[in-house]
Amino acid sequence: MCEANAYLLKNNSETLIMEAVDKVEPEGDGIKLISIFGDQKFIKGKILSLSLVDHKIFLAEIKS
Repeated sequence: MCEANAYLLKNNSETLIMEAVDKVEPEGDGIKLISIFGDQKFIKGKILSLSLVDHKIFLAEIKS
């Protein structure tokens, strides 16, 4: 399986926000995550890093 889990990084802490992410798409001022099950989530933020070996996506919120 090639999907990853998405985490929000805040204060040096990882919070899982979506499992089994298949697609990561830029959308407006944020990121749309789509899982292998078709679930979708929008995060007003940016990608900090990807760890492909560990199957992790790290995101940070953008404050308005």
